[in-house]
Amino acid sequence: MTDVALRTTALSKRFGGLAAVNDVSVELVTGEIHAVIGPNGAGKTTLVNLLSGDLKPTGGTIMLGERDVTRLGAEKRGLLGIGRSYQKTMIFPDASVFENVRLAVQAHGAAPLSFMRRAAGETALRERAMLALVKVGLGDRPRERAGALSHGEQRQLEIAMVIATDPKVALLDEPLAGISGADSRAMTAFIGQLRTGRAVLLVEHDMDAVFAVADRLTVMADGRVIASGLPDEVRRHPAVRAAYLGAETVA
Repeated sequence: MTDVALRTTALSKRFGGLAAVNDVSVELVTGEIHAVIGPNGAGKTTLVNLLSGDLKPTGGTIMLGERDVTRLGAEKRGLLGIGRSYQKTMIFPDASVFENVRLAVQAHGAAPLSFMRRAAGETALRERAMLALVKVGLGDRPRERAGALSHGEQRQLEIAMVIATDPKVALLDEPLAGISGADSRAMTAFIGQLRTGRAVLLVEHDMDAVFAVADRLTVMADGRVIASGLPDEVRRHPAVRAAYLGAETVA
């Protein structure tokens, strides 16, 4: 029996006459990576913004477990267990690597304001922050200025900020953007480990990475879902083969 961590039903978002997301129903299952692919303008990032609470839907529902979170904002959803990364790296460049992660953990505490005076000395908080840095490969660089990291390392840091809060659902929006070669392969392997104990939604253009880690796959175009299922099933879908993956990728 699957453990559905997050479910959308007929989710829609309109900007005037444009339906950026149109009647989208998806399920994210604990222990699985669910990748969403499609061309630019397909509605993928808008979908992530709806799930995270950064945008309010025009229609439909979003359920986090048994709780309806459709009208909750991003902060409340974060406290309930939805974490996300962004296409554009969102870090504090002048703070240390460790401070970036510590602040992320602190912000997701039960009473973040009361933590502020004593958070730096909280053993449990520090341990969570350091464990997240170790997991992403930055455990030996906590004191470095975050802005001095390479682009790939900054992407690693942002994911550390997400997983340090121990979300039930992790939304990763193009985590491999701007990363290539060995760094990309290492990040792909790390993303594959994130499914343990949580549901992961992955929006990514790197098809090699997608098919290396995805347990389920949804393809969007013009705001709609055109195919969804197991990767091999979606890979062979005629519309997907013709329009999004190309003959060489799916051969």
